[in-house]
Amino acid sequence: MFKLLKRKKETHKGDYGHLFIVGGSPGLTGAVCLSAESALRAGCGLVTIGIPESLSNIIEIKTTEPMSRNLPETKKHTIGLKAVNICKEFMENNADGLLIGPGMSTETDTKKFFKKFYPQITKPIIADADALKILSENLSLLKNHENNIIITPHPGEMSSLTGLKISEIQKNREITAKEFAKKFSVIVVLKGYKTIVTDGEKIYINQTGNPGMATAGSGDVISGIIAGFIVQGFSAWDSACMGTYIHGLAGDMAENKYGEYSLIASDIIEFIHSAIKYLQRYSNSKR
Repeated sequence: MFKLLKRKKETHKGDYGHLFIVGGSPGLTGAVCLSAESALRAGCGLVTIGIPESLSNIIEIKTTEPMSRNLPETKKHTIGLKAVNICKEFMENNADGLLIGPGMSTETDTKKFFKKFYPQITKPIIADADALKILSENLSLLKNHENNIIITPHPGEMSSLTGLKISEIQKNREITAKEFAKKFSVIVVLKGYKTIVTDGEKIYINQTGNPGMATAGSGDVISGIIAGFIVQGFSAWDSACMGTYIHGLAGDMAENKYGEYSLIASDIIEFIHSAIKYLQRYSNSKR
């Protein structure tokens, strides 16, 4: 069982990691906001959102605790190629991990930004959403990267990554995820009923969660939780497994309050703290 020990009394925010989230585009700023708040609720000390500069005012209004970093943008107000050096410098000097893809878009110059920025990262990476779409067209980027990488695809994104039909993936979820993880040396979090986490050798099948979590933004929440753990110093494996478990448990608690039909992603965030407290109590009782 996962263990979350109590924090030392003499401590500060810098002890719990700085997450850099890169994403957002017109109409999709909510994705990075959900991920940022989820990471903070998971215990991350600091979060900075890298966002196209014309959208920064929206982020400032939507969020309170996360910081933002204005990035050069394309004519379509998505992240532009000129953002590469800014993001690279921030990763090298400030951040402990990267979550990339939520709401990012797959506009042509944004793809160019990703393909140039991604290979230069030397710290843990969580790739989600539009980052997975771009990676599916450039699988060599995955295979040639030697860092800790966690990908969080839903079945549709897994279909793009593997070339398999969604129906085939759903019939063989464990095998599909395990083979892909082994081939590309990544940790796969294949979302859905009984979310699967595998590094190609080990496999964890999650038992928490409910159908009400099939709602817009739920994937941004799980990627934020996992990223929040990894920058605190948990291993990539523990972060992926623990984040998946807590995401589902928080969803179960939210379902108990709101019901399956009315549950939304921010309701899951509302119960992350309760899920973590439950896990802490359980861990302590087993020590």
